[in-house]
Amino acid sequence: MLFPLLCLLTLLSAPALADTPWKLVKTYPHDPAAFTEGLFFHDGALYESTGLEGRSAIRKVSLKDGKVIERRIIPQPYFGEGIVNWKDRLISVTWRHRQGFVWKLADFSPVSRFRYEGEGWGLTQDGRNLIMSDGTAQLRFLDPETLAETRRITVSFNGRLVDRLNELEYVKGEIWANIWYDNHIARIDPATGKVIDWIDIAPLAKASGATDDEAVPNGIAYDAQADRLFITGKYWPKLFEIRLQPMAKSSR
Repeated sequence: MLFPLLCLLTLLSAPALADTPWKLVKTYPHDPAAFTEGLFFHDGALYESTGLEGRSAIRKVSLKDGKVIERRIIPQPYFGEGIVNWKDRLISVTWRHRQGFVWKLADFSPVSRFRYEGEGWGLTQDGRNLIMSDGTAQLRFLDPETLAETRRITVSFNGRLVDRLNELEYVKGEIWANIWYDNHIARIDPATGKVIDWIDIAPLAKASGATDDEAVPNGIAYDAQADRLFITGKYWPKLFEIRLQPMAKSSR
């Protein structure tokens, strides 16, 4: 797939790191072969889902050195997408097969499967619900025990729909979403679906050193205990820890 011209222009005109509404705290190694589709932080480690048929997997990864601690291959023909933790389980979805999986968080052994309509893209949770993206402007809320859909919100900014919602993370009462083939993270009000603000991470995409056309931002993880934010992307050899800086909202 060709890199859209608008995204390319955004990347080329990206501000220097010093001009961003966030501060770069630290850089960590990340597997450059990982086609990252899902990411979250739990008990000192990163949990990552990788995509592509025949290469999809869920993994527990060391933050310090990027090494894989635990891995479970997603069987063909499934294309792995978002993942999230709930109690002692890990839930994952797949792209176009309408098939979700439940695993034991401790060792990734299989527990059960579940079905959903449409496509599966990203997953996160707010402590009460699982939240799922499907590549459109809608976010689905799922009962974490039954995995049944309970409601939806439609994401918009200044009255315009925001589609291609991809990897998700719940951060301090907001839903953060990567936008496929865009260098901005949307900060979404979970009650209304309205975008509160945008975070431009084009400088991180450039600093990652990734050159593949598919090497788009797609990985947000939040360590709530230590208040740390981690950002990466598909095929990125780096994972970045950032801290937001207080400033006026963007007018994207």
